Amino acid sequence: MSTPEDKKSLRQRLIEERLNLPDRLRRADLLQRVMRIWLVGRPDTVIGAYWPIKGEFDPLPALHRWKEDGELLDQPQLRRIGLPVVDKLHKTLKFHAWYPGCPMEEDAYGIPKPKDTEVIVPTLLFVPCVGYGPGGFRLGYGGGFYDRTLAKLEPKPFTVGLGFTTGYVDDLEPEPHDVPLDAILNDNGVVWPIR
Repeated sequence: MSTPEDKKSLRQRLIEERLNLPDRLRRADLLQRVMRIWLVGRPDTVIGAYWPIKGEFDPLPALHRWKEDGELLDQPQLRRIGLPVVDKLHKTLKFHAWYPGCPMEEDAYGIPKPKDTEVIVPTLLFVPCVGYGPGGFRLGYGGGFYDRTLAKLEPKPFTVGLGFTTGYVDDLEPEPHDVPLDAILNDNGVVWPIR
């Protein structure tokens, strides 16, 4: 899989498989549990995530629970969740504060985004994986938004890919601009880094 056409057809195949998973709800429930356990003890107070599209795993219920848990524990700092908003000029992402029930609007791609909430800088960033492979590399939708964003975000957040086990691609070849994720979680647990 070395040409852009190969990656394009792989993306289409993986998205189609994900949309047609007969047990996607069960897998999503398992990944919610993995995510919640993985977050226990993390020092982060600002986490970036994404609004799920095309059958992606939805991280928002686990993050809302993480936020509520922090409030119950009387954390000195309020836990915050951010969703991406496309910066059209730089073709990067900024993260705007999100909470259940906050005003939303569609971006240029038809994806819901927070409307008129403040920009926040995540120290931990959950990213969706169309596919993922050895070494912590992910296959996204091909727009390069996350790669460009991660190259510019300061301080660089800890990055965690989220996907189902069906998204694993054992021969995924990274391109020179690809930056490996710090961790990858799926419905079976932590798959990167290998311990």
